[in-house]
Amino acid sequence: MSQPSSSLDEKGVNQNRDPICRRSVFTDTQSAAVSPETRLLSAFKKDNGRKVFLAGKEYYNEEGKTFELCLVGKIKQYFSTNPTIRPEYPPSLGLRGFTQRVTEVTLEKSCQAVVENRVLGVQTPGFTAAVRLGAELLRHWHDVSADWCGPVYLSSPCDDSLADIYQAAGIQEIRHYYYWDDKQQVCLEKLLADLDGAPEQSVVVLSASAHYPTGADLSQIQWVSIAQLIMKRRLFPFLLLPAQGLCYGDLERDAWPVQYCASQGIELLCAQSFSHCFGLYGEAVGHLLCVLKQNSLLLSVQSQAEQIIRSLWAQPSDTGARVVATVLSNPAHVVEWQGEVKHLVERCMLIREILRQRLRLLGTPGCWDHLTQQRGLFCCTGLNGQQVDFLSKRRHIYLLPSGCLNVSAINGRNLDYIAESIHLAVTTSF
Repeated sequence: MSQPSSSLDEKGVNQNRDPICRRSVFTDTQSAAVSPETRLLSAFKKDNGRKVFLAGKEYYNEEGKTFELCLVGKIKQYFSTNPTIRPEYPPSLGLRGFTQRVTEVTLEKSCQAVVENRVLGVQTPGFTAAVRLGAELLRHWHDVSADWCGPVYLSSPCDDSLADIYQAAGIQEIRHYYYWDDKQQVCLEKLLADLDGAPEQSVVVLSASAHYPTGADLSQIQWVSIAQLIMKRRLFPFLLLPAQGLCYGDLERDAWPVQYCASQGIELLCAQSFSHCFGLYGEAVGHLLCVLKQNSLLLSVQSQAEQIIRSLWAQPSDTGARVVATVLSNPAHVVEWQGEVKHLVERCMLIREILRQRLRLLGTPGCWDHLTQQRGLFCCTGLNGQQVDFLSKRRHIYLLPSGCLNVSAINGRNLDYIAESIHLAVTTSF
């Protein structure tokens, strides 16, 4: 019996119309740029020597592991044994109990914007998703309004992923404002000068507490000056709380800049994360807070948010947000939670103080007081690029190229080694 012919036509397709020479649609796909964190983690994993990784974003306990709060563990156990709690998809805007409690603890119940019902809270799958949703809402504003033509201003330095998030939402014009100087502190004068020169209606992304990656926060007096400039220049603030609660051990105190701006009648967005302060890293518990000018705008903004969410993640996760809502709804739980979180904050501050003392005793050149003047998980050491390279290549200590590091990754087993290594990096001639 004769076999079917397998000859090809001139387009490279056989007579049965089966493509056999067609190139993959992904053939010309180029590799994306690798983030500094990913590059450092890869180098760390390949390193076989005595090594320390100080570039992570999670909180690490004294054993060098991510943690789970005792209270959170008990609540999760209760959920798993309670037959009335069943897994289900939350609404697209998130669990109502979660968004309501987070809004109240961030702005306070007495906030005029809350009383006038012109605040929208949206649960998101993590902090990055909250920033992305806010960016999408801003892009929609750009598409329908002639009042805004950009740009978005980010601090220098800032989280490297922020520019990518805004650009992925279609906002291409990204500029930077001065934040950090060579004295290892916030330079308010240059910051205000940059923002004063920004076009009206520019979006200014500001860290409300625990600035990443420097750990340097603006004081309340400095925030007053910035808020006045925002109103004078008609700028739009997009505030960030990526590790709310881990700056002062208090959700409300960390959110003071948000409260102050809202009290001045400033319209704003605020992206938040509760993964850090509740130890819910696998749950990705984020929130976007929208404080609007008028109540009449609430439903239209809400409908836009719902439409955007349907195309991004449809529904957020349930368990993590339910844990946070359970804690914030019970005064006894709040007291227990604050006690645990304050222990984490105090440990970070103690590490900063001991490291500063060790460097002083070693006679390390320079002033290291900035280590204890910063707060939160991260701090900027002030080391330059050559010194950072020395630490990774000669001492197997990995921190961000900017010289910033995660304080919680320092513990009793590696603190002296880190201090000695920093001393060597500063005193070695290159």
